[in-house]
Amino acid sequence: MTYLLAAVLGIVQGLTEFLPISSTAHLLLVGKSLGFQDPGGVFTVMIQFGSVLAVMWLYRQKILDAFLGLASNPAARRFALMLIIASIPAGLAGVLLSDWVKGQLYQSPAVIASAFIIGGVAILMIERFRPRPVIFEADKTPIPRAFAVGVCQMLALVPGVSRSGATIMGGLLAGLERSAAAEFSFFLAMPALAGAFLHDLWEVRDHLAPERGAEIAIGFVMAFLAALVVVKPFVRYVARHGFAPFAWYRIVAGVLVLLAIGVGWL
Repeated sequence: MTYLLAAVLGIVQGLTEFLPISSTAHLLLVGKSLGFQDPGGVFTVMIQFGSVLAVMWLYRQKILDAFLGLASNPAARRFALMLIIASIPAGLAGVLLSDWVKGQLYQSPAVIASAFIIGGVAILMIERFRPRPVIFEADKTPIPRAFAVGVCQMLALVPGVSRSGATIMGGLLAGLERSAAAEFSFFLAMPALAGAFLHDLWEVRDHLAPERGAEIAIGFVMAFLAALVVVKPFVRYVARHGFAPFAWYRIVAGVLVLLAIGVGWL
């Protein structure tokens, strides 16, 4: 049963990491409702990296070209600099606030529900009133606009906000076209989630136990495969239909969580 729960949570992580619906909130809520025990948050930390590897694999040619071109290609250096600068705000916020957020906000389903609803309303408003897009390729985002998106990423420390949701909406406000905003969010996820993984791995190092290896491996693989399946179709979908369906999903999910709190289920 533990292995089955690990597989379910891995799928939840992979499916939700790059959608604007908050993977952290889904893992917390699903894990709590299924009674999954995760001492020290080790399982959650380890399987998140499966999602990171999936998006790195999907964009492996872009990453390889940028890495190999750092010495000779100005476009590659600009791409790397763009991601570094955009990652600074969330990186600093994570170092300063991560322990407090995990100790306080992660334990509150009411915070998650509120973030779901507020985020859903924000998505609907931004979709309706966003500026006309002027950037149609994610890697051509001007560095000041990339930094502004990075500032929006700081909001993702709050469970229920969604890292991808905050960065995608920040991208829309910065003038990126929908699919470009989604892809920029994926690029920004690589350093952000890799850094968070290394930080959290160090934090939970005393809780690592060999006997948990099998369930971690199952969750990791399922998160990788689920993310691998969802990323490209998501970009195609939002290019045609926008983000409103995800906004309504968030609002309905938030209301359901509040009802579950009201009747004592959470």
